[in-house]
Amino acid sequence: MTRALVTGAAGFIGSHLVDYLLARGHEVIGMDNFITGDRANLAHVRDSRFQFVEHNVTEEIRIEGPLDFILHFASPASPIDYLELPIQTLKVGSLGTHKTLGLAKAKKARYLLASTSEVYGDPLVHPQKEDYWGNVNPIGPRGVYDEAKRFAEAMTVAYHRYHGVDIKIARIFNTYGPRMRVKDGRAIPAFISQALQNEPLTVFGEGQQTRSFCYVSDLVEGLYRLLTSSQNMPVNLGNPAEMTIRELAETIRRMTGSKSEMVYEPLPVDDPKIRQPDISLARKLLGWSPEVSLDEGLTATIAYFRQKLGLAES
Repeated sequence: MTRALVTGAAGFIGSHLVDYLLARGHEVIGMDNFITGDRANLAHVRDSRFQFVEHNVTEEIRIEGPLDFILHFASPASPIDYLELPIQTLKVGSLGTHKTLGLAKAKKARYLLASTSEVYGDPLVHPQKEDYWGNVNPIGPRGVYDEAKRFAEAMTVAYHRYHGVDIKIARIFNTYGPRMRVKDGRAIPAFISQALQNEPLTVFGEGQQTRSFCYVSDLVEGLYRLLTSSQNMPVNLGNPAEMTIRELAETIRRMTGSKSEMVYEPLPVDDPKIRQPDISLARKLLGWSPEVSLDEGLTATIAYFRQKLGLAES
């Protein structure tokens, strides 16, 4: 039986990853300090192969026994989080990555870094391929997250080149699904929670900026395929189906039967105008591409938010 450590295990993606690894027969240690994670995301786990450790990964990590995999998912990941927690965001991307890589080196464990499409910044290339270096403002309000992840990638590759650690780097594009927080700050949770409560849908700018949304089960499948592959350089994981934020808001309003109107607010500083992954590498190396349609994924996500908000089916 292989043994995996998942940092950020109480987060949205981290908790789904715990479920997936357990279902695949792995023993799993989850680690989180609950700065942005939620204990409720792991409350359903009643598996004897699961152990939870409450710990801040920016401090020394002690795990007894062998480790085969380390999956580093600890980080604030929404604009609300990293604007409120800029120092913690930078520390988990730098010190947290350093500590987990040191553990991977000591345990001879395979290491997967959860990077992000934010390393591309406000891209000048479309769609974004892994060989694009990005267009990032290092001192803008989003820079604390963008540069934390860019540094994390550089540190991870350095450990591979200098220490021979077997690394994987997933550049994760917008992902959604159950266990996202109601007040997450990202488009899908915001629109769903507003629509279900017939509150105005807050659209930034004119809503013409584009995003590509990947359902969490598709993403986790891609992460596992990357983890078990021989690839050591970054791989984009996301859904290339691109749409405008206004189109997303209209879709959610239709699917919830909401009477909400749209209100427009100024575009946040350095907000990317376009975002779409080129997943040719993932298709070629991992045989992976998303399968869950937006309507199917939103249906499950809306049902989850109804339950979280205590709303009956209409």
